[in-house]
Amino acid sequence: MKHNLEHELNPPQLEAVLSTEGPVLIIAGAGSGKTRVITYRIARMLETGIPQHAILALTFTNKAAREMENRLKELTGKKLQSLTVSTFHAFGVRILREEIETLGYRKNFSIYDETDKTELVKECLRETRAGNASVNLYALGQLFSGVKTGRFTWASSPGIAGTAGAFFEAAEYEKTYHEYQRSLKIYNAVDFDDLLVLPIELFEKNPGVLEKYRRRYRYIMVDEFQDTSLVQYRLMRFLTPPGSTANICVVGDDDQSIYSWRGANYENLLLFEKDFPGLKEIKLEQNYRSTTTILEAANGLISHNKSRKEKKLWSGNTGGKPIELYHPSSETEEADFIGARIGEHMIRDDGRKYDDFGILLRTNSMTRQIEEALLELNIPYRVSGGQSFFQRKEIKDIISYLRIIANGYDDINLLRIINTPRRGIGKAAISAIGELAGKAGTSLWDAMGRIRARQAGSTPDNFTLDSADFELKTGTEISAFMDLIETYREKLLGSGKGLAEKVRALVDEINYWSYLVSEHGKNEKIARWKYSNIEYFIQSIENWEKDPDNFDTGLYAWLNRISLITRDDGNDEAGKGKVNLTTIHAAKGLEFPVVFIAGAEDGIIPHTRSMEGEDPAGSLEEERRLFYVAITRARDKLYITSCLKRRRLQDTVECAPSPFLAEIPPGLIEIRDQSESKQNPEDASAFFAKIRTVFT
Repeated sequence: MKHNLEHELNPPQLEAVLSTEGPVLIIAGAGSGKTRVITYRIARMLETGIPQHAILALTFTNKAAREMENRLKELTGKKLQSLTVSTFHAFGVRILREEIETLGYRKNFSIYDETDKTELVKECLRETRAGNASVNLYALGQLFSGVKTGRFTWASSPGIAGTAGAFFEAAEYEKTYHEYQRSLKIYNAVDFDDLLVLPIELFEKNPGVLEKYRRRYRYIMVDEFQDTSLVQYRLMRFLTPPGSTANICVVGDDDQSIYSWRGANYENLLLFEKDFPGLKEIKLEQNYRSTTTILEAANGLISHNKSRKEKKLWSGNTGGKPIELYHPSSETEEADFIGARIGEHMIRDDGRKYDDFGILLRTNSMTRQIEEALLELNIPYRVSGGQSFFQRKEIKDIISYLRIIANGYDDINLLRIINTPRRGIGKAAISAIGELAGKAGTSLWDAMGRIRARQAGSTPDNFTLDSADFELKTGTEISAFMDLIETYREKLLGSGKGLAEKVRALVDEINYWSYLVSEHGKNEKIARWKYSNIEYFIQSIENWEKDPDNFDTGLYAWLNRISLITRDDGNDEAGKGKVNLTTIHAAKGLEFPVVFIAGAEDGIIPHTRSMEGEDPAGSLEEERRLFYVAITRARDKLYITSCLKRRRLQDTVECAPSPFLAEIPPGLIEIRDQSESKQNPEDASAFFAKIRTVFT
């Protein structure tokens, strides 16, 4: 690495890069060059002779891991094939692929996503006959997650919301939870929590295995440390030898901790200081993103939080345009204002692109009016947080086929495709297969194998299914289905490349196009759109196969990748060159030259629901951190809107400005009068017509 570090880094950054031995805590403020410091630090470690395989860098999304790895390759000019840059969950997969047999699983385990998990929870509810049928399955899954990861016990766990205002005690579902855990193991499957919990269990039960990983990873770095959960912290601690000589570096900012609702615990920063006394603490406070105006607003706001490390961001980008606060009369006027300002910038600012604009919202439910305004002006945009491409039914169906080919014991995915497309295996047949599996204590696949054997003229041991329950045609269809899966198992798991072409052949063989046409007989356009998604899906596999940095193009590697992408990033490539319409949570880690924060009203920011928990003071501080994150996404210009009235359900209600607005130093805000945005009809028509021509 031929770089002049003293010239390229400021003094605190340089200290962070050079501090490679012992425990280090880097407090990295928003826009302070955190990623630059991490990549330079790893590059210097490699330069000083630390081997690639000894370094482990953990972060939170596949996108962040890829960005870090790509920057390191550019910086070092090396392929870095032995360096581990990974998300926590992907690292858990890596450990389990090597060691899971120690815990009684087979190596070809499946990873259940949220849809698979919900289906299994539903199945376990039926089997245990626990609780009430109106329970919210997603909420029940979250309860199971909280218990599994140790966020709470059955005695301390919150209740579960049902339909029509019902509420159920968590303890009613303890039996269902244990059945869920048992079923996962029977199906040779794990859920996303298991990707963290099972490695910890493995290390607890097998000191020799733990020591192997400690010897392998002698230098550990954790990015976005304020977002780690307690279970992630425990995994990190297991990998770190005790004592002050541990080479562990964590990087984070307590002011940007906004994920408590999914288990993040910003107090891990305090826990880290306790567990590693004598650590070196380095603060990165110079911001390279925003103007002084924006940073002073952010500093003034966040200073009202009591539970934080003292710091103050500053910028060499002095001055800056004032923050504009606008009070529209309604959300419709708010949307028109945002659309008009984007149009003005596109006309006035030379070289401005669509993706220079970020529109930040507290919740996704607030997008509709803004979308309509952007559509009216022909402004291209993308909405974050929508349905993932990989969660669309047609894509899920094909992925389920691939998961069954990889792991026939995966009952959830088997049930999804056993009669999709329809092949004469109806509900009665599926119920009979389930009964046989239950009696034999085996999987659905094994039960079907017994039926196929009988169809071929042999009688398996302990075959107790009454032949009257099964028509000959059903047995024939089961045999044909199993033959199909086994044929493609040989093709897809055999030697040779061409995974995409084999998947295309599978789609043709099951005649999925005819199935789509039959499902949408009155609208072939929908069928064609869904089939085009499958074509895009297969093309994405082909692109993945052709990636020269991809050394494993097998089905197992691809399924692991899909499971992790689905959880962390969704469709990363969507929306290039479009206005970004996103929740504040989803905007974390991003930056835009021009930012609009919409709906800065009491009850939205801070959100009413967030204040209803057991710790309203803590919730208020997290909501303030969320607003701080929103402000610090802006580089050059920040607009904030706070409606006077807003529709909620069927009513129009009076709105009060967010109390956080009063915490921004007043000299930084310029209030835009409503009358300034009003024009006579002729001028307004000409103005909007001019904007539309920009986007046509």
